[in-house]
Amino acid sequence: MEDTICAIATSLGVGAISIIRLSGKDAIEKVNSIFSRDLTNVNSHSVTYGHIVYKNEIIDEVLVTVMRAPKTYTTEDIVEINSHGGYVTSNKILEILLEIGCKLAEPGEFTKRAFLNGRIDLSQAEAVMDLIDSKNEMARKNSMTQLKGGLSDKIKQLREGTKEKTFSSEILFQKLYTIYI
Repeated sequence: MEDTICAIATSLGVGAISIIRLSGKDAIEKVNSIFSRDLTNVNSHSVTYGHIVYKNEIIDEVLVTVMRAPKTYTTEDIVEINSHGGYVTSNKILEILLEIGCKLAEPGEFTKRAFLNGRIDLSQAEAVMDLIDSKNEMARKNSMTQLKGGLSDKIKQLREGTKEKTFSSEILFQKLYTIYI
């Protein structure tokens, strides 16, 4: 996971705002190279106003959020660029990020990194997709319970209970074995 990945995080279409997300060790450096202000020393989880500038052209007026590792979704540095919505502007910013060396994220790759970096378990990773695909309130609530670790906690409890019973059974078998031998 050496690559810094990027993707448009919001639905494509006509809307007021579009969010382009980056994750990876060079995320801050990559955005800093096309941003009108210096991001190297901004506080984590802070928003900075400025412009995306590429080859001396102002591309858009944006808000940039910098989130420093490890307290992020992927546990890597994350930068989110809030640009004007629509197809042209957000795609132009994405195109620039690809030109300067970012890799286009595959569907689910941010969540995959969160899983591989140990921030979430497999059950929680599945819950993210279920939450995104929720069609009703009950499905949303179930997904959130699973995402918060509800299913994982139940599995841990069952595993611990099984370990205790297995241990008790082993002791019983050892006692019976010594009695009859």
